[in-house]
Amino acid sequence: MKEKENISSEKQETKVIGFFKKIWLWYRERRKRIKEEKKKPKTFGETVLSWAKTIIGALIIVMLINGFLVASFVVPTGSMENTVMTGDFLFVNKFIYGPTTPQIIPFLNIPLPYIKFPGPKTPQRGDVIVFVYPGDRDEVKPREFQYYLKRCIAIAGDTLQIINKKVYVNGIEYPLPPTGKYDYSEPLSPYNKWETFPPGRGYTRDNYGPIRIPRKGDTLYLNAKNWREWEYFIKKEGHDIFFDGSSIYIDGKPTNFYIVERNYCFAMGDNRDHSSDSRYWGFVPYENVVGAPLIIYMSWDTNIPLFNIVEKIKSIRWERIGKTIH
Repeated sequence: MKEKENISSEKQETKVIGFFKKIWLWYRERRKRIKEEKKKPKTFGETVLSWAKTIIGALIIVMLINGFLVASFVVPTGSMENTVMTGDFLFVNKFIYGPTTPQIIPFLNIPLPYIKFPGPKTPQRGDVIVFVYPGDRDEVKPREFQYYLKRCIAIAGDTLQIINKKVYVNGIEYPLPPTGKYDYSEPLSPYNKWETFPPGRGYTRDNYGPIRIPRKGDTLYLNAKNWREWEYFIKKEGHDIFFDGSSIYIDGKPTNFYIVERNYCFAMGDNRDHSSDSRYWGFVPYENVVGAPLIIYMSWDTNIPLFNIVEKIKSIRWERIGKTIH
């Protein structure tokens, strides 16, 4: 029996050695073939194909890194001053809220259908977040693909209210961030109640709510008076809704309620009097949140054209480079 076991063991060892020997021979032969191909003069077509492979490979690597780990973001407006400034270039952590497959084709800004994977955390109150703009208040899909950067003020299930510019979440005053600001020279705003979200409630920039931030599973009760408030919210969740004068229909079926399908947060700029945010266009779905800013790696005046290189270099804000975002 022992002799048979030894013979069997020797056969297995021989097979393993043979397997690795084949791999080594294949590798050696491949290296030899690559060296020979390098010596051969390439035709124009082969050269073009080689460059195309290199460029496509680089694009794939950039898209994977951009989708799963870290992306670059340029601050386009002053809605978050002084937390971030117009012209700050940021690295964004895209893993923290869940990595995504690439959302756009690099350098072309063409949107792609994408999948979002679960992340270590969901947006929390006080987080500075980068998200895909969900579109204006009265449109189902945004006209163009854009990233926004704001602060998450309230999360799914919270109740938010603004009284004379002061923000309250669940009845507790939400303090203005240390870098945030009001424009104290501006009077309270009574004039834009028709521009705010939801339509018809008469909220203003400075006196808003109370409003509950929708949570998955919440029930919205609908009637002839309030269905317009939730029309585009429901449409953005992928459903059709209309009112025929007597009954409300969702996807062709009469109903008086709607079950929310996603979790949402409420986003505002730290420069609260000069920010286009959730007060105007509505809630941000959690799946739209793509990352959190990490660090400023460059900052300059975006109003100076690139061809004016001397003034462009002079405008670099050296004191901002290396600053982390909170």
